[in-house]
Amino acid sequence: MKDRIKTIINRHEELSKLLSDPSVMNDQNKYKVTAQEHSQLSPIVLKGQEYLDVLHQIADDEDILKGDDTELKEIAQEELSELKVQIESLENELKVMLIPKDPNDDKNTIVEIRAGTGGDEAALFAADLFRLYSRFAERNNWTREIMEMNDIGIGGYKEVIFLITGKGAYGLMKYESGVHRVQRVPKTEAGGRVHTSAATVAVLPEAEEAEIDINEGDLKIDTFRASGAGGQHVNKTESAIRITHLPSGLVVSCQDEKSQHQNRLLAMKVLRSRLLAQEQERLAQERASARKSMVSTGDRSAKIRTYNFSQGRITDHRINYTAYKLDAILDGDISELIEQLKLAEQQEQLAGD
Repeated sequence: MKDRIKTIINRHEELSKLLSDPSVMNDQNKYKVTAQEHSQLSPIVLKGQEYLDVLHQIADDEDILKGDDTELKEIAQEELSELKVQIESLENELKVMLIPKDPNDDKNTIVEIRAGTGGDEAALFAADLFRLYSRFAERNNWTREIMEMNDIGIGGYKEVIFLITGKGAYGLMKYESGVHRVQRVPKTEAGGRVHTSAATVAVLPEAEEAEIDINEGDLKIDTFRASGAGGQHVNKTESAIRITHLPSGLVVSCQDEKSQHQNRLLAMKVLRSRLLAQEQERLAQERASARKSMVSTGDRSAKIRTYNFSQGRITDHRINYTAYKLDAILDGDISELIEQLKLAEQQEQLAGD
């Protein structure tokens, strides 16, 4: 640990010098990459310096214990007991801080919600999830942009795709990928029986153009008239776009914007992000034989959470977490739940080291 911290401190000092180097300052991309690495290492350096200082104090006290001064030896012995507790705590904190960070965590994210089993009730639940994540975005001062929306006319959605823009959006939202199950008496059910319905959530890091190279010749692009329940969803020109990526068979459509150009840009964002997610999933499956992640597998077919309305209960099945504050969670108050998921993932990573 000591050598690793010293290496990080040296790298941080090197980055500090680079940030004032004119050749780096005049290269926008190089400066951005250097500044990001410097920023990521700064909290580790602060904690690491504290760790090294305590190690130095321990070494000093151990030298005193080798001497003949009885009074000083008593003081040193008492101090050593406290320092050893402190150094253990610092080591544990540093272990967590040194877990390799997901390079996608700071990216914007594309969220796709689709109604699953349960008919109209599943579509209404998809709308509940859309509101949940919209409120969570507001709480984090992120912006939300609708990319595609397919409503059923009674307040539910067969599908809704939206972009969340903001620092750390993917890093927090990635834990939401999977099947969400709801147990409640549907608004459409007169008999008062509890039904179980589901919706799937896919959370994708927004891919930059440099990450995914798409050949224009691999694309089939169709235009059509936007449709929907009136208002902005209906127009008389063919502004809606459908893009088919022929090699993968992925199909993306976007009709929420007024112009064909805007819809094409948004559709390409979704396509790039889906292709990036597809590649990441392939790599994850290759690594799964060595160690399967319990928390953020990104497996969209896995049932991750149940929302039970009659009991006001929410249960996350990945970490056996249950809370009786369903209303607050549906209003976007999911920070505590996400922290529990992050902690479980960290503990699993530490155990796998």
